[in-house]
Amino acid sequence: MIQQMEESLQKGRKLIDTELDTGILNFIVRPIVKAFYDFWATHEARKGTLKQIDITLEAGKQLVLNGSSEERFSSVVEEFFPKYLKGDQVTYQCNKNHKNYEKLKAISKNTFINYLEKLKTFLSIKEDVNDYGELVRVAFKTKEVATKNLMKQLEFTDQGITIIEEDPSILSVPTGKKIIIKALRKGFVETKKEFLKAIGDTYE
Repeated sequence: MIQQMEESLQKGRKLIDTELDTGILNFIVRPIVKAFYDFWATHEARKGTLKQIDITLEAGKQLVLNGSSEERFSSVVEEFFPKYLKGDQVTYQCNKNHKNYEKLKAISKNTFINYLEKLKTFLSIKEDVNDYGELVRVAFKTKEVATKNLMKQLEFTDQGITIIEEDPSILSVPTGKKIIIKALRKGFVETKKEFLKAIGDTYE
């Protein structure tokens, strides 16, 4: 999870750079946007995402150790989601008073629930596994099942980006909204291809 975070931040930096074509104001806007992204990636994004990972793992552990009935699952979600939301980098960069903020918040909650469902499966595995590929193959017996689970997660990401694309005013960033949105969409498309390829490689 941490490796994926680091790769995503590096990818974001490259995408922000390639999307920076602001015409006559390029020499002014480019350094501002890049400096904003670098500060965010180095401080807020990494710290927030690491916090999300810890919170999700702790919530998953609670389910495995103390039972994961429907009622217990809902209780864990309600207990841990507010903490998870604080580290969420999409909603963090958005105006909480915006008309679409609650939609983004709901998507973040669905994302958290989906993470928990998959994590519960991973943490419940009794078999010995040597690497992440083996873990995935034990958890999801076929490539089709793994792909279905991936696509469900990607759908939530797509929904969130679409909300921002349709009304960029929800972003509270000081400048470069169009650049950030283009980079978000391009990054999503590239990451989706990479994930699907990784699943193919895992089940070869």
